[in-house]
Amino acid sequence: MANTINIEAAYKLACERYAALGVDVGHALKTLATIPISLHCWQGDDVDGFENAGGALGNGLAVTGNYPGKARTPDELRTDLEKTYSLIPGKHRLNLHAFYGEFGGKKVDRDAIEPKHFANWIAWAKKNGLGLDFNPTCFSHPKAADGFTLSNADKGVRKFWIEHCIRSREIGAAMGKALGKTCVTNVWIPDGYKDTPADRVAPRARLAESLDAIFKKQISPKLNLDAVEPKLFGIGSESYVVGSHEFYMGYAVTRKKLLTLDAGHYHPSEGIADKISSVLQFMPEILLHVSRGVRWDSDHVVILNDDLLSIAREIAVNGFEKRLHIGLDYFDASINRVAAWTIGARNMIRALLIALLETPLIRTAEARGDFTTRLALQEEAKSLPFGAVWDYYCESQGVPIGEHWLTEAKNYENTVLIKRN
Repeated sequence: MANTINIEAAYKLACERYAALGVDVGHALKTLATIPISLHCWQGDDVDGFENAGGALGNGLAVTGNYPGKARTPDELRTDLEKTYSLIPGKHRLNLHAFYGEFGGKKVDRDAIEPKHFANWIAWAKKNGLGLDFNPTCFSHPKAADGFTLSNADKGVRKFWIEHCIRSREIGAAMGKALGKTCVTNVWIPDGYKDTPADRVAPRARLAESLDAIFKKQISPKLNLDAVEPKLFGIGSESYVVGSHEFYMGYAVTRKKLLTLDAGHYHPSEGIADKISSVLQFMPEILLHVSRGVRWDSDHVVILNDDLLSIAREIAVNGFEKRLHIGLDYFDASINRVAAWTIGARNMIRALLIALLETPLIRTAEARGDFTTRLALQEEAKSLPFGAVWDYYCESQGVPIGEHWLTEAKNYENTVLIKRN
């Protein structure tokens, strides 16, 4: 009780401080509660999936570390996710890759997947009040071994991946219909060359043709939204990526698809925060994949750094929360996987809160050309009592406050995860 009283007292003082700067804390918290974060299923099992037709991860993807307790079955993964959601304030979503279907021990190749293979995921999401997002899995498969999928020179290989993506859209639509929450189905492919290509044009022409075939069938946007994801480079595609930013930007605008901005898919000197307002001039919605690249697209656990705060500020300060779909995208096997999920998600939510608490006086100063006041207030904002508001929000949402979530995560590790080895 004393701890609760202290939290509420600190919150009241914080509200007074923010009110002096023209910020309605209560309104900020109400807005925050409406912004879902889509957790990525692949953090829980090191991107292994549950099919029986796949191969080694490969295709520019690598997971490092061997921390004990990774999920080995769909039920284990769902149990781990339930524990994670219990540590994160708010109501959120789950992002599934296609090779996380449940195939009953049968060999079901990716061009034959159906909504029935995800029935348990849909039922589980409905039970927990979650939305689902989806991704075709164009890697870790014999037909992706040469590094090319939708842009492959072999027509038969392209046909296989086109069918896989078509079926993925249908699964996304089935998820959206069953849950009453629109599914975002995101297409990412690893296609590219390790060394300098002689022909940059033909693979991109084939990719555009493949995408047009995938999206030929109209699906209600109330059920499913299509997104396409560019990348600067990857392992094995250092010199040339078929699906570059420019390619997918043009494709998304002309075909009216969502563009996916991944925080790790650009040059280290670039930030996706600056791209958000540019892209939203020309398309109604975009998908964000929030990650942390360390020198390159290495998919580290999201931390509360300047890059994350810049992304959150672009969303919150501009009122873009209804035009963006926010998902996490990283995989770390060197630490407790439930903790990795929790740290990243809580930081994303906390960054949004800090941004929602930004005083409008900063913009007012900028509008009148008073850049001195703008800079001064931007710096003063860094020491405002957002921590007290965050603690109150966590308490009001019934999740652990401060570092206390770690105790629950460690207890879960000792009672559940460690027994899997």
